[in-house]
Amino acid sequence: MSRNAVPEAVSTLVEPVAREHGLELIDVEFRPQGRRSVLRLVLDRDGGVGLDELSLVSREVSDLLDVHDVVPCAYVLECSSPGINRPLRKAEDFARFVGKAVRIRTHASIAGSRNFSGRLAASSDDAIEIEDASHGRVTVPLAEIERANYQHDFAEEFRARRS
Repeated sequence: MSRNAVPEAVSTLVEPVAREHGLELIDVEFRPQGRRSVLRLVLDRDGGVGLDELSLVSREVSDLLDVHDVVPCAYVLECSSPGINRPLRKAEDFARFVGKAVRIRTHASIAGSRNFSGRLAASSDDAIEIEDASHGRVTVPLAEIERANYQHDFAEEFRARRS
């Protein structure tokens, strides 16, 4: 099984377990690193996810992965929350964060750049639009996104609490 196939196979097995616990599987990363590879599952839910939930899912997933043998080498399983600057991967992720600050890196240059930072203005099933201070409003096809993250705006949160 190739390195790229591992996250897909793991995702297929883990997604139902995550849903059973009321969690969303946000990302599966597989990083071969010498004798011990790292398999990282990023899980979340509205309101956040706690260590107890992550530990429970980790034990269940570990057993499931051992039975199905989808990782072709020795690995360390890590289950974590996405953190404050949550990665955005799927069209649904982008739709949920319209109006919020995001940071995008693309595979190829668009409007003269591969890096964009600003408000996510719109989202569809195949593209997003970002209001970038340096580049204006830019349309980015989802297939061109190498990496995307929500950028938490602490100042906005502070203003909202004071209102």
